[in-house]
Amino acid sequence: MAQLSALLSAGPQGLAPTQDLCALDTIQQEMERLPQGCRRLAVQLRLGLDPRWLWEALTDYDRLSEFIPNLLSSRLLWRRDNVVALAQEGSQQFIGLRFRARVELELTEHWAERRLSFVMTRGDFRRFEGSWQIGRHEGDTTLLYDLTVQGCVGMPIGLIEQRLREDLAANLRAVQLEAQRRASLA
Repeated sequence: MAQLSALLSAGPQGLAPTQDLCALDTIQQEMERLPQGCRRLAVQLRLGLDPRWLWEALTDYDRLSEFIPNLLSSRLLWRRDNVVALAQEGSQQFIGLRFRARVELELTEHWAERRLSFVMTRGDFRRFEGSWQIGRHEGDTTLLYDLTVQGCVGMPIGLIEQRLREDLAANLRAVQLEAQRRASLA
């Protein structure tokens, strides 16, 4: 858990200088089991890309489902300055069953810190909150996704832990690829 704490304790400028970073273009993951069936996952990617392309991809709310796997829909409901509301629906298949979940999120854009923090206001989980953090370290860019999730009653969180890990890593890769695509068109 010390690695998760180190990943998450970094300030708004990104990772702490003493922190061990993953190698360029690799994903580092940590998971913490919390009380009452909650899980906190931190997934980090280090890449050589201007942070603005990641921000542009992450804040293209109506198009997120076009490049993030298992996200069936993403729709901007409203915007008030740096706070937005999103309706999203995801779908996953595990142990032969298709699982769908809907959430409405209130997301705050912290542009100066390059952080997007979100909390579920309505949805199919008891808890779903976290943040996307874009940082800089020694000329490289880091993308950190931090998620705390608690399934609804009867949702076997233990069974979907591994699936969550795989999906979060795939989501970071998808954001990376979209950001690289946008950078190549500039």
